[in-house]
Amino acid sequence: MNPHLAAVPLDKAYRLLNHGPTVLVSARHLGVDNVMSASWACVLDFLPPKLTVVLDKMTFTRQLVEHSGWFVIQVPTVAQLEMTHQLGHHSLSTEPDKLIRSGVQLFEMPDLDLPFVTGCSAWLACRVLEEPGNQEKFDLFIGEVVAAWADTRIFSDGHWHFESADPQWRSLHYIAGGHFYAIGDAKDADQRSSRAHPSQ
Repeated sequence: MNPHLAAVPLDKAYRLLNHGPTVLVSARHLGVDNVMSASWACVLDFLPPKLTVVLDKMTFTRQLVEHSGWFVIQVPTVAQLEMTHQLGHHSLSTEPDKLIRSGVQLFEMPDLDLPFVTGCSAWLACRVLEEPGNQEKFDLFIGEVVAAWADTRIFSDGHWHFESADPQWRSLHYIAGGHFYAIGDAKDADQRSSRAHPSQ
């Protein structure tokens, strides 16, 4: 077990995805595990925390999610760029050794029958909130986050530390054609100006 892995309070779980990273979606059903990359994942609510993720009908991972009702969202790092790219361009349905070839290593958390990807910076275990219309028409799945964790070398006290950690820990942001950006430098707004105006 990763000694740097620590639980994230559910009221802070939204911060793990608020910067819009490319994510890895993992799921398990009847002993079959799979992991895919996804660019369209988004925070939906604070408490209880909820998120959305788009899972195309052609993906094998979607079948596992639909049958099990559970999935994990994890935030991959710059060090996992090649793995992340491969997981988004190969299917377990045609390549049974996809995870091995992509270099994926999995681990488990107590009381959860779910596969977690080793080496990521954050993990969110989610229970599917069934919305058949959204799932069928838009491929949009809503998950309630039941537990979350992060690696304390990059996230602690409810905050990311991209500006001070090794750059290999930065999150990935997919554009197209195998082209990613890594998250950039931190910039802080003037809090005095925000206090001068009412909330919108």
